[in-house]
Amino acid sequence: MSPDQLVGYHSEWNVVCPGGFDYQRMAQERGKLCWDKIKKYSGINIELDFDHQLLKPVPSFLDMLLRAHKLKFRQEKPFILLVAEKDTLDKVPENINVVKFLNRMNGVKAALTCPEKLEKRRGHVIYKGQAATVIFLDMNNDVLLKIGEKQDIEPLLTGIRKGIVINPRGLDPLGVKGIFEVVTGEYSSLLSPSTVKHTPWTRKFYPRKTTGPKGELISDLVEWVRDHWQEIVLKPVCGYSGRGIFVGPQSESRDEDIQTALEVEPYIVQSFVPKGLWAEEYPWLDLQDEKVILKQWQTDFRCLINDMGLIGFAARFGGIPTNVGTGGGNQSVAILKTKIRVKEAADRINEAIIGLRYSTVMEIQKETDQKGLELGHAYLKGPTPITLRPRIITQNHLPALQEYSANLWNDLLKLEKMWIAGKLDHVVELGEGEAEIARMRPWRGSQALIASDGLFSFGAHL
Repeated sequence: MSPDQLVGYHSEWNVVCPGGFDYQRMAQERGKLCWDKIKKYSGINIELDFDHQLLKPVPSFLDMLLRAHKLKFRQEKPFILLVAEKDTLDKVPENINVVKFLNRMNGVKAALTCPEKLEKRRGHVIYKGQAATVIFLDMNNDVLLKIGEKQDIEPLLTGIRKGIVINPRGLDPLGVKGIFEVVTGEYSSLLSPSTVKHTPWTRKFYPRKTTGPKGELISDLVEWVRDHWQEIVLKPVCGYSGRGIFVGPQSESRDEDIQTALEVEPYIVQSFVPKGLWAEEYPWLDLQDEKVILKQWQTDFRCLINDMGLIGFAARFGGIPTNVGTGGGNQSVAILKTKIRVKEAADRINEAIIGLRYSTVMEIQKETDQKGLELGHAYLKGPTPITLRPRIITQNHLPALQEYSANLWNDLLKLEKMWIAGKLDHVVELGEGEAEIARMRPWRGSQALIASDGLFSFGAHL
């Protein structure tokens, strides 16, 4: 299977501070527990693998941090900082856990802190008297600049200039959603066919002439969007966590949404990926009627990529968007070992769970949720939602996903060169301060974690 045969699109690239690697570890543990119970009670004869290396991205992420240290400091003992916003330090389990994992390694020391706690001394970034050798910065450049309005961020800027910050801030322009315009437009011939094919048609949104999804001439993009409202989605150029998105097929306030997108902040317009392509049915507990039902959920399949290639996945489900903060959750992923199609496996597992007593499924759900609380896989005051059935892929999907990821990494390198040369200024809008930080340390293929959020189908879509 080639990457061109993958079905679906990436909705965005998270390149500055992507996450999900440890949440997926927790989802895998919960999913495997749930599957063992389902097999025990239903007797279903399907084999699933929850333990493949690509289903456990944390070790590869930690290895990347240690390789970044060795490249600059060789035999010196690593002191790795994970730097995040002050009010998140005790609220983000993923960050807390990564520091714990690092501190369990022989000869490695790590800490979780915020920019306000760092000092600059003799050109080094100091935390509690010790010089950092690697920093993973869990915030975007605009957030860092807001902190800098009230606090001294020069120590962290020193780390960026020294090249000890992973991900390099030079990646910031590549995460701006407007960059999809050149991927589906003027520079498409310079990029990998798989990257272009899996990028939805995208244009910066303002009154203009352009070309449409089928290459047709559009004389007025704003009026074209009004006429094709059921086929598009509007997104803030610099938005994240599902903020400010207007989904045409779900909106009843077309004109107000369009006006907001024109006046409040820069937006893009993008082809809406048909819901059925990235939706699946999952068994779900109907607490009111006390029965097990099939419920349709939208899915999101994140490829985690670094300088060594594809290192893992992070799977989510929910509405549009699928973010946990908007009511979504995480999914376990399993590789289908039984020689049947993904659709048949998904249907048979759904039927097996639906066939169990409500009380039995409720017991399985409670054990899975309790495991979530024990692992810290929680959001607000409860366990992060998870599906009873895992997202299913096959061994044959892995080479295609690996090649797709390698192509994307190489294409981002090409796009970075274009931005440095000033060829992307018309689609990449950064504030002066953000652009200055981005230019402090270009990426150029150094150690980094890149996440491509895919609305993919592996054969079980609706």
